[in-house]
Amino acid sequence: MSEKELILKVSHLQKSFGNHAVLNDIDFGVCKGDVVSIMGASGSGKSTFLRSLNLLEVPTGGQILFEGTDITDPKVDINRHRQKIGMVFQQFNLFPQYTALENVTLAERLLAQETSEFKKDKKAILTRIDEHGKELLDRMGLAERMNHYPHQLSGGQQQRVAIARALALKPDILCFDEPTSALDPELTGEVLKVIRSLAQQNTTMIIVTHEMAFARDVADQVIFMDGGVIVEHGDPHEVIDHPKEERTRQFLTRYANG
Repeated sequence: MSEKELILKVSHLQKSFGNHAVLNDIDFGVCKGDVVSIMGASGSGKSTFLRSLNLLEVPTGGQILFEGTDITDPKVDINRHRQKIGMVFQQFNLFPQYTALENVTLAERLLAQETSEFKKDKKAILTRIDEHGKELLDRMGLAERMNHYPHQLSGGQQQRVAIARALALKPDILCFDEPTSALDPELTGEVLKVIRSLAQQNTTMIIVTHEMAFARDVADQVIFMDGGVIVEHGDPHEVIDHPKEERTRQFLTRYANG
């Protein structure tokens, strides 16, 4: 662990909505190439925590050091850092009017248009972006679906398009907020297979998930959250199979029996 590069460090992170504290004094670190799984019951603060990492939810206290920069500093260009933190949501959030390929390449196209090179070499740049998008969709097993619109795709296919879109800007961290929760059970496996392959390629990932067996197999560390705090944090096999904290044991027992 000490030999790895620390890419994200969260210190004393807090988030409140009015008088309701959703996150309370969260400390957490991620090294390059690590896979971190976050688990906990609904309302435990998992999604808020994940969304705070690129300020989709603005923390009310604490510090988020991303690649050495405190991104909670108002002077920081958060949009530049957001390009390095990819997000995959529960509900896919694809643009219905665009094809799979257009959804994947949209952000790259918009960023390219802001460069001075775009006017000089527009055709070559757009061709390169399209080729990159096609390559990503091929990696997702969707080469035959790149010209399909979201309504022509299954939920599992839409989620894989969303993953390809998140990968398009070559993020340094990829965050998943319960990526299989909106899927039928038979479609969950295809998405988990893609995430597993990303882990094998040493992609740095933070995954909010209820897929315990998957977390045990793929994650380098597991966090259990409850009531806006980290209750237990450590090796996946230890936390899931031999939890030390009573709240963790209660959650896992309810999950196993549910």
